[in-house]
Amino acid sequence: MSSPQPKLRSLADRARQVALFEIGGLLLITPPFTWASGVPLVESLGLLAAIALIAALWNAAYNTCFDWVEGRLTGRTADRRPFALRCGHAVGFEGGLLMMSLPVIMHWTGMGWLEALLADLGLASAYVLYAFAFNYCYDRCFPIAPPDGLAS
Repeated sequence: MSSPQPKLRSLADRARQVALFEIGGLLLITPPFTWASGVPLVESLGLLAAIALIAALWNAAYNTCFDWVEGRLTGRTADRRPFALRCGHAVGFEGGLLMMSLPVIMHWTGMGWLEALLADLGLASAYVLYAFAFNYCYDRCFPIAPPDGLAS
């Protein structure tokens, strides 16, 4: 016997979520990254925009897969995700992104491996906090409607 399949976000909703997340992240994270890394603003913006593109693709794939697995295992929709799982979700997302973004930072800035890792960990730390807050707020502002005929 399997759990009922909860409704997932639509493609349009997921696209809105990813776009808002990445734009907000660029606006919030670029200035402190520029200051902390010493990388010029235009170069920082280009680097973070490239990482944002990687992150947008990763975001869509990761969130869709995570929501699908969670729904299959629990029968609940993503907007009903408990606190501990939200924390794990955010850390898992950033861990995967770190593996993809570290080589980009090294190549783009000419930083050595350790310096790029520290920069990437700083970015990841900032984005974990941002991802948690953003996704919590997004789920509250744009809840997933229950399937037809079911009350929430």
